[in-house]
Parts: sequence; structure tokens; C-alpha cells
Amino acid sequence: MGLGGAWDASGYGPELVDRAGEAVEAALAIGITRFDHADIYSRGKGESVFGELLARDSTLRGRIHLQSKVGIQLGENGGFGHYDLSAQSIHDGVHGSLRRLRTDYLDVLLLHRPDPLLDPAEVGAAVGRLLEEGSIRAIGVSNMSAAQMDALQDHLPVPLVADQLELSLARHDFADTTVLVNHADGAGTSFPHGTLEHCARRGIEVQAWSPLAGGRYSGRTTAESPDADRATAALLAELAASKGTEPEAIVLGWLLRHPGRISPVIGSANPRRIAACADAEAVGAAMTREEWYALYQTARGKRVP
Repeated sequence: MGLGGAWDASGYGPELVDRAGEAVEAALAIGITRFDHADIYSRGKGESVFGELLARDSTLRGRIHLQSKVGIQLGENGGFGHYDLSAQSIHDGVHGSLRRLRTDYLDVLLLHRPDPLLDPAEVGAAVGRLLEEGSIRAIGVSNMSAAQMDALQDHLPVPLVADQLELSLARHDFADTTVLVNHADGAGTSFPHGTLEHCARRGIEVQAWSPLAGGRYSGRTTAESPDADRATAALLAELAASKGTEPEAIVLGWLLRHPGRISPVIGSANPRRIAACADAEAVGAAMTREEWYALYQTARGKRVP
């Protein structure tokens, strides 16, 4: 989301392409080869600047995995307009992304948000046509519950491969929905219960968007921040120092410690912040239960029941 400049009708210059190139190089340097887009990011300019990078380096496309999302229509001012997972919208969204990205195919297409008006059979037929023509190689979703995925899967020609959801220390309700079963506090949890279990049973990758929570605990905590945020930032700094790594790696490692095999979508276009995530997998593998629960309970601001 950080590529391409402002979410308006303005254009972009070579400096924004260079900035995107720096982000991509920082990602490649720590072993990241998957890049997540959406047709709406920066009103399409996010994909366009990335397409410029692919045009600059003819070897880059063969070294990376591209996914993009369709299904949100923006309003005139760049804000939300409406959701649209009609066949025409899916077709036009994919081909617009391919044109901007300057590629022949997406490795994965994600349906960006649930559309209450979607017809599962219509979506299934549209996805089938895109697969047949080679425009996409796999299909996934974003922000969908287990029930929504099942209803859609009945009409898809291939299995869903991914569900992208907001998961982080700040958005920890995916853990709350587990520990608060049969507890009164569970009534206030918005995360769709059973979604991670559903994905694990069906081999659907869970991708976490905004896993760094916008730097809430690793660079943007101030004296005016809530007590729980300041306490979490302090604990992260302590753990990072003890492990010889960066707070960002601890934040992502906390997600990676979860048995749901969560794949964080870093989201940042800042080369320093990208580089700070380098140790995340090792940190997650070594994180103890005590450390995991200490972070979770501190971020919640209260102990679990």
C-alpha cells in the first residue's frame, strides 16, 4: 500500500519508482520474494510503479511471486465506494492489474472483501475463465470467514489457497476468540470464530495484513499512547535487546509462533523497517510460551481469564 504516492488522481515520477525499487531490494535481501498488491492501492499507482520495476529488470518477474486483489470500487474522492465481486468487475480488475503490473499473469488473485451481493456461481465461472486464459494461477480471498469461504468454494474450479486477514499484537482478537470460548468476554470479539481452524484443515494459507500494526509498538509509541501500548513497546524492546534483534522481528515472530502457519504481509515500504524484520522466522521458532503469552496479555491490557 505504501507504493505509488498519494491516493488521488495525480501521477507519479521516477522518484517514486526509485523508492519502490529500494523497498523491493530490501525485501529481496532478506529472502522475501512474494509481493502483495491491490488494484485500489494509491488508485492503481502502486501496481504501476511496480510494473515500472518489472520493465526495468527483465529478470525480476521470474524471481518473484505476485498477487493482487480486486473487488473494491473507490469513490470519486478516493474513499470507499462499494464492493463489487460481479464477473465483470473481477475480469476488469484483473486485466487492469495485469496492464499496470506489465505482466501476463498473477500467481494468486485474492477477492478483496466479502460482497453481500456476490453470486457464488457467477464468481466461480469468472474465476474459471481467468484460470483457463492463464491470467491467474490460483485464487484466494481476503477478510472472509470460514462460512463465506465454504459457500464460495462450492462453486470454484480449484481450491482456495489463501485468506488474508488483519492479525497482529494490536488486532489480537484471533487469539481472543480461542481463549474466550465459553466466557462472557467472548461476546465482544469480532474475529470470525473457527476461521483459522478452517484454514488449517483445508490447507488455506493465512496471510496477516498490517502485522506490524503501523509501527504502533515499534516506533510510534509516545507518552500519550495508551498504557497497554507503552507497556507492550517496552516489553518488545526488552525482548529484542535480549535476543539481539529488532522489535519488528519480535512483533512478527509473535504471529509466526502461532501453529496456524501465519504468513505476515509486512506492508511497509521503508527499507529500514523491512530489514528489521529479517530475524522474524528465527524469533518465532524460538519464542517460548511464556514470552508469547506475556506479549499477548500486555497488548490486551489485562490477563486472559
